[in-house]
Amino acid sequence: MSIVSLPEHALPPWRRAVLKVGSNLLAADGGGLTSRYAQALAGFIDASQRAGREVVLVSSGAVAAGRALLRTRALPGPELAAKQALAALGQAPMIALWQSLTERPVAQVLLTHDDLRNRRRYLNARATLRELLMLRVLPVVNENDTVAVDELKLGDNDNLAAIVAALVDADLLLIASDVDALYNADPRHDPAAQPIGHVPQLTAQIIAMAGGSGTGVGTGGMRTKLQAAEKAAAAGIPTALFSGREPTTVKALEADCLRGTLVDVAGNRLQARKYWLRHAPAGNGHVSIDAGAVRALTGGRASLLPGGIVDVAGEFHRGDLVEIVDANDRPVARGLCQYGAAEVRRLAGRHSRDIASLLGYSYGAEVVHRDDLAIIAGESEA
Repeated sequence: MSIVSLPEHALPPWRRAVLKVGSNLLAADGGGLTSRYAQALAGFIDASQRAGREVVLVSSGAVAAGRALLRTRALPGPELAAKQALAALGQAPMIALWQSLTERPVAQVLLTHDDLRNRRRYLNARATLRELLMLRVLPVVNENDTVAVDELKLGDNDNLAAIVAALVDADLLLIASDVDALYNADPRHDPAAQPIGHVPQLTAQIIAMAGGSGTGVGTGGMRTKLQAAEKAAAAGIPTALFSGREPTTVKALEADCLRGTLVDVAGNRLQARKYWLRHAPAGNGHVSIDAGAVRALTGGRASLLPGGIVDVAGEFHRGDLVEIVDANDRPVARGLCQYGAAEVRRLAGRHSRDIASLLGYSYGAEVVHRDDLAIIAGESEA
């Protein structure tokens, strides 16, 4: 498909992105995996990291790699079990492919949707990914298909990428596939189909323009990509759809130039997240903080540390949304707590460096991380 007529526009500003790479970009014609298109995408990741940005990679291709290893054998089990076996076989060569294309260490992170629906596992996954990014490691995320029951379904990695984008507080979701943009008709059948460069807001009419999977290698099509963009938009994250088969398109991304479709968000990401934190149901308890902590939270981009906590009321669990109040029980903020109520009681007034010795473990220096905090005193956006 020619990219000559594709619209070009600037990517939104971003510091952290999730890049999803589809199976069609990794599967070799004769079976197995190829670096033919992955090389340019890996180059974009490396260039982004050199520029001080962070990229999390969500990569398909494990089933295709596993199928190549068993190309001479029949798969006797049920279809789902066979796909799970192929995914288990193919994970190693898929990770090896990406490691061969970058000098940075590559880490494999296997997730299921159940991991991301469970608040405790959600927080653990996020903490792991954040730590990997701080270590300048390339996280390669995939479905944990080996143990999943219903995750091997149409477009699961597109949707997983959107969930991961929200998980790591990404500024941008990038979806690379063998399709260069969203079109107003199916370009495989309609020569008059025109690309759509900018989608200000997803509507039923826009989603209806999308079709299914174009080949037998991938598990999704444009419809699942738009579904992923819809999930990302709900978290305030725009989505860029582009062809990973065009090296000039991939190279242009390094200069923040998109040749494809940008699915925008209504409002901005900060507003969407802050609104949710302010209005979502809170747990059965609150944390009282001293005047210094009140000033730190309301005066800037500070996290809530143990030293500023003076009291804990009620019961809540790790990952619950809790109220944060001052000494007079006036609301100051709301946030997702990294520790349960019993743990916070033990940590109150202590230094962050004492967490591991007091509890025997640590989920991080912050009781509530600034990314999970919404100030409500004076309706500040700090």
